[in-house]
Amino acid sequence: MRMIETADRQAYRRLTTQELRDRFVLEDLFRPDAVELAYTSVDRAVVGGIVPTTSELELKGSRALASAYFCERREAGLLNLGGPGSVTVDGTTYAMAPRDCLYIRRGSRGVLFASDNPQRPAQFYLVSYPAHADHPTTHATPKDANRLELGASADSNRRTIYQYIRPGFIASCQLVMGFTELHEGSVWNSFPPHTHDRRTEVYCYFDLRPNGKVMHFLGEPQETRHVTLQEKQAVLSPPWSVHCGAGTGAYSFVWAMGGENQEFDDMDKCDLATFR
Repeated sequence: MRMIETADRQAYRRLTTQELRDRFVLEDLFRPDAVELAYTSVDRAVVGGIVPTTSELELKGSRALASAYFCERREAGLLNLGGPGSVTVDGTTYAMAPRDCLYIRRGSRGVLFASDNPQRPAQFYLVSYPAHADHPTTHATPKDANRLELGASADSNRRTIYQYIRPGFIASCQLVMGFTELHEGSVWNSFPPHTHDRRTEVYCYFDLRPNGKVMHFLGEPQETRHVTLQEKQAVLSPPWSVHCGAGTGAYSFVWAMGGENQEFDDMDKCDLATFR
């Protein structure tokens, strides 16, 4: 498990491009036959990619977590960004089609991942936060999600939001998770930009066009920096940082949050007149 310590709100201003990437970007999460995990300083979130091919992979505890099993003190959310697969939690198997979500409860001891077709393996994206309460393991498809239509074509940010793990839908301790799909001709996400000091956030971009890029903005609203992201790369957002971006074409991204407040609309919107 990699350990990622993000920069503070003063230090990030002086970092080089590579130093910014080292502290905020997760580049190689999806490796065949591997469980790739990163323990981060953003509210102790663990971010990972699991890609089973010919055999099952197991989510295990580690010395980094000081736990006998991964979910001993944690909850986790999964989104399948690859081909069809399945996740078995404590003996119960959940079929996971592309873009399906699975919430895994705190206290789950056995978590196994499998792909239906090794030639088109499932790619499970995981975000986990510490938990102090138990909620049922729950599977959901895009049809089950709370769906929101936001933005406008005239502003190049027309998008559909699929909310999975949030109050009133899939219950959790502090994790909130879903994905956003930009419409053709739209390239801006989460705009106008915002922060939320009461929680951290992680984005993972996917469904980019071949050789597509997203210019992701981070930092304080009056002192932003940017990193360039590719397919299935993730970026960390501390509470004080904006998190927005523009792509070379339409794309999708998984968003996941953890912290004090689970209300999706709890945002401190930035004044675009002073955004720099």
